[in-house]
Amino acid sequence: MPPSLEDNSQSIPELESQPTPKVIASRWRRAFALPSSADVSRIAPDREERLFLLLSIFIGLISGLLVVSFRMAIEWLNVLLLGSAPHGGQLRLVIAPAAAGIVIAILSRWVFPNVRGSGVNQTKAAMYIHNGYISFRTVVGKFFLSALAIGSGHSLGPEDPSLQIGAGVASVISRRIGLSRERLRIFAPVGAAAGLAAAFNAPISAILFVIEEVIGTWSSAVLGSIVLSAISSVVIARWFWGAEPMFRIPAISLRDPRELLAYAFLGLVGGLASLIFAKALGYLRPCLRRLSPNAQMFQPAIAGLLVGGIGYFGFAQVMGPGYSAIDQAMHGQFAWKLLLALAVLKIVATTLSFSSGTPGGMFAPTLFVGAMLGAAVGSLEKVFLPHLTGSIGSYALVGMGVLFAAFLRAPLTSVFMVLEVSGNYSIIMPVILANTIAYLLSRSLQPIPIFEIFTHQDGLDLPSMEERREESELHLHLEDALEPYNKPTFLGVQTPIAILKMMQETVASVALIQCADLRWYAARLEEIQTLAAAPADSETPPSIESLLGKERTPSLFPDQPLDTALQPLSRWPLLPITNRSKRGSLEGIITLESVLKRYQQH
Repeated sequence: MPPSLEDNSQSIPELESQPTPKVIASRWRRAFALPSSADVSRIAPDREERLFLLLSIFIGLISGLLVVSFRMAIEWLNVLLLGSAPHGGQLRLVIAPAAAGIVIAILSRWVFPNVRGSGVNQTKAAMYIHNGYISFRTVVGKFFLSALAIGSGHSLGPEDPSLQIGAGVASVISRRIGLSRERLRIFAPVGAAAGLAAAFNAPISAILFVIEEVIGTWSSAVLGSIVLSAISSVVIARWFWGAEPMFRIPAISLRDPRELLAYAFLGLVGGLASLIFAKALGYLRPCLRRLSPNAQMFQPAIAGLLVGGIGYFGFAQVMGPGYSAIDQAMHGQFAWKLLLALAVLKIVATTLSFSSGTPGGMFAPTLFVGAMLGAAVGSLEKVFLPHLTGSIGSYALVGMGVLFAAFLRAPLTSVFMVLEVSGNYSIIMPVILANTIAYLLSRSLQPIPIFEIFTHQDGLDLPSMEERREESELHLHLEDALEPYNKPTFLGVQTPIAILKMMQETVASVALIQCADLRWYAARLEEIQTLAAAPADSETPPSIESLLGKERTPSLFPDQPLDTALQPLSRWPLLPITNRSKRGSLEGIITLESVLKRYQQH
């Protein structure tokens, strides 16, 4: 468990020779009028909000620099260990990933124990379990061990680790600044969006994925900060890499509507491939984790040996992220048989690498498998339906989105990812069609998403993002439990005696009174009786409104969430629901019984 947040505010004795990092941080806080953790409870809400937005930009810049360095480290290690042009028959393809696996196993067991996995679930755990805590050691370990694993040829990708690196940067900085506990939790997705945006060079896709998979719902409280951090990190990434997309996209167009049938078929293929991929990981990963710790020490090396063997025997494209192979597939440089073989072998290689506990991500392998399957379908179309004019590149691009939607269960992100990478909106119809088919097929065949499977295997209890999105879509509103009000209503100018008489005649236990400001007051019979029996100060009986004071029932409207009524119902016997366009116009009432009944029906 991470140390408590209070530990971060403990003072450290100053050294006489030079100031400590804690003292330097304190001076920076004073210089910029930033709060210490001891003063954070006294910060005005608007000031902390401004600080939060400013830190979001700063975190985006730092995350962008780290992700750029991370990608450079991977490329440098790849050339150093595998050569500039790896191909079958090279012995280094077997030696490099196996030797790297040994180093990774030793360091991840004794130095960096929390770097296993892709980084997505670990970021969610930091947000929901550890109050946004990710240690600096984990950030360092994730950076170096993931770079070593991917650079040496393990079949993993850099995007997921970049997400956790960004979240870790946010966690470290926010703890140093001394933000409130609530802000510490929120900073995890802010940093995650920054890291993923820099890795993808696509801010919209990163923002949507963090909302879909880390947060689960749209949250206006953090959306602005997520956008700021993502854009800031992409600015840094494009400063080094330029504004060009990750892949060289060929000319894409949809000229013949009959091609939609081929894209629909690609959706079916992608849905089945995602099922195979998920089943393989869901079976092998827990089998390897049940072995003894000593046996687990050899797993990354054995996985590296097997993946290297695949490369040694002529399929070096499956090693590492495989970006260059995706680019080749988009430009029709592989035959359809080789494309299918690469897709199958990539599933095998990724299952071995990831299940062994080697740190690395699932994004790049997912895009690789999707691109190969898409290009294979496009190549088969050229063989059997040569009269159609679709390009192989368009099928490869749509295939990437198909696997992303079906395997990672991020349908919205998958659509915008394809659009953002290609910059071509003419492909929107094939993308939506194929992604929807793949997503629905995957959900019917594999109800539990892959990240949730990993969560259960790790013994964690994190919220299901898919269920959370569905709950948001099916959220009950006040109008769902609305009841008509059949008793008479009263005006604030009436006297308590007149109201009491009418209540006795109609056998009403509650008086619903509309005051001069058009707001309502729900008074119990006992309250009216008490007011009616009170002695008057003058001969003219006072109005009920003058005796009630300024308190009113809360203004509620039919479109608000149903749980909005739960807290007020502890004070009021019923709640009037009014029309938004006609102030004070009564639509009906809500009672505690009607709310509970509606929840039971739901």
